[in-house]
Amino acid sequence: MIYRLLGRTGLRVSPLALGTMTFGQDGWGTDEETARVIFRHYLESGGNFVDTANGYADGRSEELLGTFIKEAGCRERIVLATKFTGPTEPGNPNATGNGRKNLLNSLDASLRRLRTDYLDLYWMHLWDTVTPVEEVMATFDAVVRSGKVRAVGLSDVPAWYLTKAQLLAAGRGWEPVAALQLEYSLVERHIEREHVPAAADLGMGIVPWSPLASGFLSGKYTRSDGTDASGQGRLESIAGAPFMRGRTERDWQVLDTLIRVAAEVDRSPAQVAINWVARRPGVVSTLIGARDLAQLTANLAALDVELTAGQVARLEAAGRPESYTPYILFDPDVVSALATPGFQVRPF
Repeated sequence: MIYRLLGRTGLRVSPLALGTMTFGQDGWGTDEETARVIFRHYLESGGNFVDTANGYADGRSEELLGTFIKEAGCRERIVLATKFTGPTEPGNPNATGNGRKNLLNSLDASLRRLRTDYLDLYWMHLWDTVTPVEEVMATFDAVVRSGKVRAVGLSDVPAWYLTKAQLLAAGRGWEPVAALQLEYSLVERHIEREHVPAAADLGMGIVPWSPLASGFLSGKYTRSDGTDASGQGRLESIAGAPFMRGRTERDWQVLDTLIRVAAEVDRSPAQVAINWVARRPGVVSTLIGARDLAQLTANLAALDVELTAGQVARLEAAGRPESYTPYILFDPDVVSALATPGFQVRPF
């Protein structure tokens, strides 16, 4: 397995990271023994990057992961990451958000649950819209200097926010942002406009989440009325979540293209979708999850998929984000037209 550098750090991570959102979850998640089998198989397959959050299953995901790491004696082998932001104590206004108090308290609680004295990567889980970025970055710098954290990252933030954070760190000598965790898939590509180029310019690695668009790209869903998915699985169970958008006709067209390409290479749509994301510019590791060992094994095999340049081009074109000002001015077709002798711009 070829390991990749996590931004401008010395941390080397496997191209597929194990996300533990399913660990300890009731209903659509996995029980303790299944989660243990998944974790061990991931390690045996060469994986070394494990990602969790204090909000997954109300901390149970971290507890299980801490137990599994202790049992396997692999703490120094893996790159361990967790996140903070979400509420941890109902009724306590300081037990949520990205302020210094919640960051520090959440970190100590996560370390206890994970049964370790340091994290390799600590993520801010979500932009809370109110905490000054200066407070977040100053506190991040403090926890790195304390030895409790090796590197820091931002998840689900606007492009202007990550840019300000990195420039503040550079100007004040603080710990820089090593990586960004953002939603990215064949049907969710908005980060290509600003987040991806900003990350490349500012030295941040990208760690996509939901490369299967919450199961939509697995290939097991079919059209019902043209917008809704029919079938069983996580897509249906979280379709009503406020952060989930409905599926559009364009999404279904992307899925149609994906299914055709998958059939051509005799692989599952899920494997092709994960492979596509894992090989995109700026991506250092892609988060995968699993409810059972078979699902994990299939997802890990995504790295072995071989796509032709033509197949990659078809997938890229199917879900290419619509261009808008000012980016439309730099589209190849527009640039070519402007360079054509005799071309004139009609005045407004």
